[in-house]
Amino acid sequence: MKLNSKSLRLSCKSHNPGIKISTCTLPNFLIRILLLCLCCFLVPASCSRKPPPLPILPLPTTFQLQWQLDGMALFFHFGTNTFTDSEWGTGHANPTVFNPTKLNASQWIRVAKDSGFSRVILTVKHHDGFCLWPSDYTNYTVRSSNWRNGNGDVVAELAAAAKDAGVGLGFYLSPWDRHEACYGDTLQYNEFYLAQMTELLTRYGEVKDIFLDAAKEDETDMHYLFDSWFSLIHQLQPGAIVFSDLGPDTRWAGNEYGAAGSTCWSLYNKTGYEIGYIDNQYNSEGDQFGPDWLPATCDVSIRTGWFWHASEQPKSARSLLEIYYKSVGRNCQLLLNVPPNSSGLISDEDIQVLQEFAELKRSIFSHNLAINAVINASSIRGGIQETHFSPYNVLEEGIYTYWAPWENQSKWILYIDLQELVSFNVLQLQEPINMGQRVIEFHLEALSQDGVWMRVVNGTTIGYQRLLLFPKLKAQYLKLVMDKSRADPLISYFGIYMDPVTILSDISDKKSGACFNGSQVLQTTTNNSYPSATM
Repeated sequence: MKLNSKSLRLSCKSHNPGIKISTCTLPNFLIRILLLCLCCFLVPASCSRKPPPLPILPLPTTFQLQWQLDGMALFFHFGTNTFTDSEWGTGHANPTVFNPTKLNASQWIRVAKDSGFSRVILTVKHHDGFCLWPSDYTNYTVRSSNWRNGNGDVVAELAAAAKDAGVGLGFYLSPWDRHEACYGDTLQYNEFYLAQMTELLTRYGEVKDIFLDAAKEDETDMHYLFDSWFSLIHQLQPGAIVFSDLGPDTRWAGNEYGAAGSTCWSLYNKTGYEIGYIDNQYNSEGDQFGPDWLPATCDVSIRTGWFWHASEQPKSARSLLEIYYKSVGRNCQLLLNVPPNSSGLISDEDIQVLQEFAELKRSIFSHNLAINAVINASSIRGGIQETHFSPYNVLEEGIYTYWAPWENQSKWILYIDLQELVSFNVLQLQEPINMGQRVIEFHLEALSQDGVWMRVVNGTTIGYQRLLLFPKLKAQYLKLVMDKSRADPLISYFGIYMDPVTILSDISDKKSGACFNGSQVLQTTTNNSYPSATM
């Protein structure tokens, strides 16, 4: 169609001269042409967004993912053992010995929350069989004690306090019961145990954690019907995370020192193992080729024993920080036992240590020294215009944004320019584990003042979070190199920090090769180039 000056002329109709407004119209076909031209100008030739990479199996469930994000939980060992100076009760202690006259569950929860713990687990019944709630299936409970005139319920008070504070609640109901007469009869005792479990899971609101083990008398022919237990727990509390040696939701790290292996996969293969009969080393490290998603729990007590004893003192805050590096810093959740005392309160000395521990973590990890860095990558999924996979995503907290490289690359590198010389001795990395655990090996390099790349530290596995401590160094230019990965590596967070208190030898694992002295840490690499576009 041929356009002339008349057809292009605006058609304007004047209104009241006192009102300086006019209405202007263009022919409809001209409006369409202008809109089309505008769209072509603003929108790239390809309007489609590059989709995320395919997740690599196995993957965590929603509840496993939240459990991992929570990071730390407190364990409360409390019961008749607290009053008899025992660790394993016989089941014959008079229930009247249980009388915590100052019990305040709100204090327990406040201590947990103020110290950075998102969940708590209570020993509602330990091996002695004494129940901290008024069970209908035994008289060996708080109902038979003098506490609250026999009308008390520790579980109810803790559940109410946890709900008010937004802290997740969990229970340890010991399978071994040294008081119950039917213990030893597999059918009768499993019925009894599930009846008590049903009480706990239907009376006290939402339950986030169930902690189980295979403890039992060696001489008894007692069989725990774990599959039935797990099915009932998930039926009554679908969101509960169930812990045991072999899950089904989280596994034991293989020791009670609060330490996982320096290589620690959330992947695991349950084939050939039974609860109570595991390989501790395998549990500590997991399995790169495992078909099951089963992250590890690192349990440890703040004191020598698990129950409170007047003669014991808590570990130092620095010791807890070292445990933090070995647990949360190795892709696990830390389950720290802090036992209430015989008054029914968390002891002042334990609170002091927890406060100091929280302050140490805050002082070290509250500010990422790389937050203002200029970051480039060896490649970006979808190209440099694809911001959803930008290397700058690694400076955003959380696992749901991440850097992704282009597919089928021979190298995976992040280049970091800190823009000034920075002193640091801690590396923090995270993977978006909702996409699977990927990285097998990685290392960090720093550019020396002589222009030579020096290897700072090697690492195996990242998972939800990896913390690596090494001798203090000062550098401006860094390279994070992913050496091996199960699929294209994805990095959701990169952080560097200065820890002035932890002694490197205290957290090193010599057997895994994670122990570095000065000469081992700083090694010359063969690649002396740095991308000029970034630097």
